[in-house]
Amino acid sequence: LFVVEYVYTIRIYDICTHRSGLDASCANIPSPMEGAAAKNKKSEPKLLRNSTVPSFRYYVGMAIATCFCAVYIGSPLYMLTAIASLIFSYPTKEWSYIIAAPLILSTLTKAKDMHWLVKLMEPMVDYFDYEEEFECSDEELREHAKNGKSFIFATQPHGVISFCGICAAISAPVDNKVPTAAASAVLHTPIIKNVMGIFNLIDASSSSIRKHLKRDGVEGCLVLYVGGIAELFKSSRKEERLYLSKRKGFIKIALREGVDVVPSYMFGNTSVLTVVKNGPLAALSRRLQVSLTYFWGRYYLPIPRDEKLVLARGKPLGLPHIPEPTDEDVNKWHAKYCEEVTRLFDKYKEKLPMYKHKTLYID
Repeated sequence: LFVVEYVYTIRIYDICTHRSGLDASCANIPSPMEGAAAKNKKSEPKLLRNSTVPSFRYYVGMAIATCFCAVYIGSPLYMLTAIASLIFSYPTKEWSYIIAAPLILSTLTKAKDMHWLVKLMEPMVDYFDYEEEFECSDEELREHAKNGKSFIFATQPHGVISFCGICAAISAPVDNKVPTAAASAVLHTPIIKNVMGIFNLIDASSSSIRKHLKRDGVEGCLVLYVGGIAELFKSSRKEERLYLSKRKGFIKIALREGVDVVPSYMFGNTSVLTVVKNGPLAALSRRLQVSLTYFWGRYYLPIPRDEKLVLARGKPLGLPHIPEPTDEDVNKWHAKYCEEVTRLFDKYKEKLPMYKHKTLYID
C-alpha cells in the first residue's frame, strides 16, 4: 500500500509541477502553461481542491493523514505476523525478536501526550481545508472555567478516524490540555495506543470520566464522542446517522457532577473514508470498540479524501447540578441536546457541498 501510494503521489506531483512551471504556484509566479490552460480549462486536470495551498504542503498533509490510516490497517496484520514469528522462530530466532521488537516495546510502554508533535501536523489542516464555526468562543469558555465550571465537549459523528477531531487538536491553542475520552481498546492496543495517545487520551469508561470531571476548571473538561464506534457503521457518504437515542449516560453524569455540556458536530468525518460495514472484521470492531475493519478513500486505497472538514460548536446547554437526577431529568436534557445537534447540522451543512442535501437521522 505504501509503495502504491508513493508512486501515485510522485506521479501526481510531477504532473502538478510540470503544469505549474516547476511549482511556480508555490512562489506565486505566473506559469508559462497558464496561457494554454486558460484556453482549454476542460482538459486541465484538477489536482488540488484548494489552489491556495502550495503543492508540497498539500501532499505532505495527505501523507500525514495516510499514516494514521496505515496504522489502523497495518497494526493488526503486523501484530499477528510478529506473534507468529515469535511462536515459530521464523525465519530465525534472532530475526523473530527483531521483527517483534516494536510490538514488545509498545506493549511495555505507556501512551504519551505529545502536543509538540501534534503541532507539526499543520499541513493536514490545509489538506482538508479545515474550518471552525464556534458560537461560543474559547475565551468565553475559559472565563467560565476560571470560575470553576467544567464542560463535556460532546461531539459526533465518530467516523473511522476522526480527522476533524485531529485537525481541531492541531489548531487548538498551545496551552489547551483538554483530553479526549477513548475506548479502552484504543488505550491498550499496542502500536495504536502509542500513535493515537499523542492526542492526550483518557479512558471513556463511566468511572474514569466521573473521576476526571471532579477537577475544577479546564482540568476537569474533556471531549467525548457520544456515539462511539457503533456510530461508525451507521453513517455513509450518502446519509448521516447518529447513534444517539440510547446514549444518555453522559447527560446523567453531567447532571450528577454539575458540569455543563457543549454540543458540537464534526462535518466530513464520515465522508473522507468509506468503511466495510459487514463481515468478521466489522463484527470484531463492534465487540472491541475499535476500528479494525477495512476502509478506503482516494484511489480505493486507505488515503483520506481531501474533502472539507468543519467543526461546528454550539453554546453550553446550561445543565443544572442534580446529585440524583431522575429519568425525567435525563430525558429532558438529552432531548435538548439532540435538538441542538440537529440545529447545528441544519445551520452549517451548507458549508460543505456534499452535505447540502443530506438529512440527519438520530437512531
